[in-house]
Amino acid sequence: MAEQISSAKAEARTVRIAPRKARLVVDLIRGKSVAEALAILEFTSRAASPIVEKVLRSAIANAEHNYDLESANLYVSEAYVNEGATLKRFRPRAKGMASPINKRTSHVVVVVSEKND
Repeated sequence: MAEQISSAKAEARTVRIAPRKARLVVDLIRGKSVAEALAILEFTSRAASPIVEKVLRSAIANAEHNYDLESANLYVSEAYVNEGATLKRFRPRAKGMASPINKRTSHVVVVVSEKND
């Protein structure tokens, strides 16, 4: 007998924001209900907020469309940010030297699950 799937996942890969900055936002919503998480993201003034919100909305849509889960019963069971590829650039400095600049990217993952009441 097939087991009932009660979670859905969404992922944004190679997003142009440093993982350290994105993790600050993701830590705010982990374990919260979907409605509460969306409210938190809407009023958080960080650059990663719109990105994480988009991934969260995608996970909710995946849960509703692919697994027939009710959005009112969902919560953020997992949310994490992994490091993506780093774009390496150089900035000219004095005396003909150059300093490296690392433009970091992130992989944002959000998993929503159904509450077991």
